[in-house]
Amino acid sequence: MSRVYNFSAGPAVLPEEVLREAAEEMLDYRGCGMSVMEISHRSSVFDQIIGEAEADLRELLAVPSNYKVLFLQGGAYTQFAAVPMNLMKNKVADYIVTGQWAKKAWKEAARYGKAKCIASSEDRTFSYIPDCSDLPVSPDADYVYICENNTIYGTKFKTLPDTKGKDLVADVSSCFLSEPVDVKRYGVMFGGAQKNIGPAGVVVAIIREDLIREDVLPGTPTMLMYKTQADAGSLFNTPPVYGIYICGKVFKWLKAQGGLVAMKKRNEEKAGLLYDFLDQSRLFQGTVEKKDRSLMNVPFVTGNKEVDALFVREAESAGLVNLKGHRSVGGMRASIYNAMPRAGVEALVDFMGDFEERHPVS
Repeated sequence: MSRVYNFSAGPAVLPEEVLREAAEEMLDYRGCGMSVMEISHRSSVFDQIIGEAEADLRELLAVPSNYKVLFLQGGAYTQFAAVPMNLMKNKVADYIVTGQWAKKAWKEAARYGKAKCIASSEDRTFSYIPDCSDLPVSPDADYVYICENNTIYGTKFKTLPDTKGKDLVADVSSCFLSEPVDVKRYGVMFGGAQKNIGPAGVVVAIIREDLIREDVLPGTPTMLMYKTQADAGSLFNTPPVYGIYICGKVFKWLKAQGGLVAMKKRNEEKAGLLYDFLDQSRLFQGTVEKKDRSLMNVPFVTGNKEVDALFVREAESAGLVNLKGHRSVGGMRASIYNAMPRAGVEALVDFMGDFEERHPVS
């Protein structure tokens, strides 16, 4: 069977070049006689793999020297607890709730201190980003938290919130490395790899050094202390070796594509193709306010659940897979991450046009 166009929100499409290179190295990584899945995380071979991965990531994002780069485990969900455990010195934090993942993070933080929702878009099914230019930030807040790109609902912060001097913590799982960012504007940014940079099992966290400290909340597990992981160079225990190896290859692939400036241009062009079609379509409609549209996740509907289901089935038969929307919103969702080629989006738009002709609006 030939490869399909995979529009999954995660685990998601990876660059074909990366997969082919990994396949070639599967049984013998660079003459060591072993697969990367078999090597010790304490070996010089893996030391080079993780060292190059960090160096390439720092180059891509221009990470300042006073930030640590950590390769962690437990999914981004574990960071919902790790963030307050490590940062809630005053036991106060403010959350901007723009989707299910931000909401889950807010609820998790409430287990460890006073977590205040200072802005939300839940009133309109998270279809927009609220105005964050003058937020009621708590005077004693330890940080302000956002989920920067909302995978389920297809919204994206185009302008970071005014945190009034408080540290910004951002879950960037589904927009990580999709465009240049100013790392200095964040206290902490973290993302699960399985959406845009690698296989499931790795979380990349970039943390300003002054936020890595010993005075964490009592009862914080050793594994969830940022200082534990930073002091050990992400090797406190056995890390997800193969996942980090693939992430490192994706970082090199991104550099070869021209870096994040080039990637943003490509992503804007791909998303533009799909959004332009949706804006003129008689059958399909986007569900997000135009000003807040994500470049990575594009939800859309026909307004008829039976037609939506038929579209998903027929699209899969045409090699366009994983277009079913999240169970909480229904409809369809096309995740068009960095590794989704323009040809995949063109094929989707062509199929949508054909489907529309065969199913005219009554």
